[in-house]
Amino acid sequence: KRKNMKNIIKTIIVMLSSVSLFASANAGELSVNGTAKATYNILSGKTNVGKGLGVTNELNFTASGETDAGYTWSYSMELDPGAVDTTNTASNAQNDDTQLTLSTPYGTVGVFISEGGLDVEDAASQSAYARPTDMGDPSATSDNYTIDAYNNVQYHTPADLLPFGTSFKIAYAPNIADTSEGSSGDNAGAVNTIAATNLTGNNATEMQVKTAPIDGLALGASYLEFDGIGVAKNDQQAESGAYYATYATGPVAIGYSKAYKAVGLADGAYATTTNVSYYDQTNYSVAFQASDDLTVSYERETSEANYVNNTQVEQESSAVQLAYTMGGMTVALSHGSHDNVGYVDAANQDQTLLAVTMAF
Repeated sequence: KRKNMKNIIKTIIVMLSSVSLFASANAGELSVNGTAKATYNILSGKTNVGKGLGVTNELNFTASGETDAGYTWSYSMELDPGAVDTTNTASNAQNDDTQLTLSTPYGTVGVFISEGGLDVEDAASQSAYARPTDMGDPSATSDNYTIDAYNNVQYHTPADLLPFGTSFKIAYAPNIADTSEGSSGDNAGAVNTIAATNLTGNNATEMQVKTAPIDGLALGASYLEFDGIGVAKNDQQAESGAYYATYATGPVAIGYSKAYKAVGLADGAYATTTNVSYYDQTNYSVAFQASDDLTVSYERETSEANYVNNTQVEQESSAVQLAYTMGGMTVALSHGSHDNVGYVDAANQDQTLLAVTMAF
């Protein structure tokens, strides 16, 4: 299995290299888009009680073009105030996510720097604004592993190659210690540091498949595994996977997803009952488009921590949301609750969020 995977990765690398030998690129086009957002966040409950105002923005610079051979290329770079660059603490916006892709009749290949996640753990969400655990919430949910946490290379099957609009994507991160944005600007990139003492190994592979067998129905699954080299022996290998389904008919859309995350455990970890063995997450949501401008939604997310002593703690987050769009402006209101925050029994909180987003 591992030998076949290495052969696939070698083929992708050869394809990337050979294209540069016979195809010259024409001058491309550059565009800029992004969002500016203002929020008012209210938390009430056992901990982190308070109110907060915030303004943030994200800029996305994109460029695209075509080679003499008819292949298309695309480049994207995001500037995000939330990104952290330890080499330049005086800056407010940092190079957050970068990708360069080349599309051919044989598929799309690309290099992704902290970008290109294939995990479908949250792909079923129908929330009008954002998932309950993805908007400054206090839940501390343990999400799946995902390849966009590392610098990676990917291959995507061509459009219409497979029936029912099915697509397959595979990503490979050759060095999971290589997560630096600052080092990605030179030809060499980051130095390959062997992570000899971690529980996940030195590289990662993620796969994704999506399909739409009938009108309105979408299905998908993903899986990520690490190379265990670097650890002589461990009790459990780290891995994660997910699947989802969505269905839309008229003004109603529903979604359901299931995710599983096995935590890497060192040799002898099963003797410590406070260690989590795996997380089991279930999400479902429904949205109703009341008009062209107004959407109402409800989503519930549960994440269960399963400990090595066979005890469980379930964290639950849910939210009702309204979103009203007026051209490039969206006004959203969300009210949610979070039970057993941080997988601690009876640590409950409520959250109310008002957000105004400008798209440009």
